[in-house]
Amino acid sequence: MIARAPEQTFADRLEHYRSRVDAELEQVVAGAKDVPARLHDAMTYSVLGGGKRIRPLLAYASAELFELDESLIDPVAAAVELVHAYSLVHDDLPAMDDDDLRRGRATTHRQFDEATAILAGDALQALAFEVLTNDVRLGKNPSTQIQTTRRLASAIGPSGMAGGQAMDIAAEGARIDEKTLEDIHRRKTGELIRASIAIPGILASTSREISMELEAFGSDIGLVFQIRDDLLEVEQDTATLGKNAGSDEEKEKATYPSILGVKGAENRASELYSRAMQKLENLGTRSEGLRWVSDYIINRSN
Repeated sequence: MIARAPEQTFADRLEHYRSRVDAELEQVVAGAKDVPARLHDAMTYSVLGGGKRIRPLLAYASAELFELDESLIDPVAAAVELVHAYSLVHDDLPAMDDDDLRRGRATTHRQFDEATAILAGDALQALAFEVLTNDVRLGKNPSTQIQTTRRLASAIGPSGMAGGQAMDIAAEGARIDEKTLEDIHRRKTGELIRASIAIPGILASTSREISMELEAFGSDIGLVFQIRDDLLEVEQDTATLGKNAGSDEEKEKATYPSILGVKGAENRASELYSRAMQKLENLGTRSEGLRWVSDYIINRSN
């Protein structure tokens, strides 16, 4: 059981969870053996240089549904954040989005060099799976450990995040419809968010019905996250975002505001959010954490 006072809100537990995943990440990166110094520096820079830790927070919040011990979620939270960090490093590369600013700092390939950034991303992705497969806590139940590893792999593979990235690049400068854009976003951004929410259900050996509700909730809130990200590109400046504002328009990337307009994109996010909240109603009374993170996602300003 997760030890906490019953009157505590998820907002009260927020920094506790962030501290847990940060400590886990520091331990994982510091514990990587026999790593060339420059590569290790780039990995550390990419993972421990800030971030809102949304995906780990979703994993902890989902775990509260099943009253899982938070120590069981620590390696999962670290793994999904390592994968997220890798995806950002590669997304910023000259061959991808060619960005020079991330979280208010130089992107990894600008701080180091392009080859080091590519290798740092590769190493972080591999390290994520090393965390899941080597963790003693997860290893106490080999069946769910395998399922967890498989779930993360499928989320970021050719039919998930990597496939979405490929589709996103192919769509630059092209005219696509909303259905195609939704497919890109659900893969590129949404799949890792969905996996972060679904994995605690795997660890809890929950029913197929509840698992499907979690997956459906994660699918919708993951798309809300990306629509909000698209909107922030046109609403905020570079200083607020911590990355280059307006870069999507410059690169002629397909976004929800470019296809539906700002108001249309806001309406679509609101519609998806409402549907996601209905899924939470079906999941019972311990969904306060997931509701809190969902509220943050749709209302965030950076």
